[in-house]
Amino acid sequence: MECKRINSRNRNLINAFIKQHWYTTTMIIRGKEVDMTKAEGFFFGEEKNIIGLITYIVYNDILEITSLDSLQENQGIGSKLVEAVIHEAMERKCQKIVLITTNDNINAIKFYQKRGFDMAHLFRNALDISRKLKPEIPLIGENSIPLRHEIEFELFI
Repeated sequence: MECKRINSRNRNLINAFIKQHWYTTTMIIRGKEVDMTKAEGFFFGEEKNIIGLITYIVYNDILEITSLDSLQENQGIGSKLVEAVIHEAMERKCQKIVLITTNDNINAIKFYQKRGFDMAHLFRNALDISRKLKPEIPLIGENSIPLRHEIEFELFI
């Protein structure tokens, strides 16, 4: 299975996957809405069956990962998608890659640190702001942890 780039031919498939797994195509990151139907990215899949997706936006000299999904855990799919994004950031001569995760997402915190990302900022109570824009964000997250904060990770290229 090969890593494929999101393009106009597979955009509808990608948007449907995002909506199925995130319940909407709008993400709230640091209190701002991000239209995921316009995010760039890479995916693994066969035919119409996506098993891994990473999306990002590029601004200034920063590549920001906006989502990462792997439906087959511990198979290296997430790692390969992150590697594709690192290569893309180098090709575009970005200075760094950043991403936000929430305080309850222990698997993501572990995953990114193992791949060289470092915690850069803690945005305390950021989800209070995000819920004003997207009220469906739950109060309790993974592992029954109260969903309150955003943590920014960065990787310098």
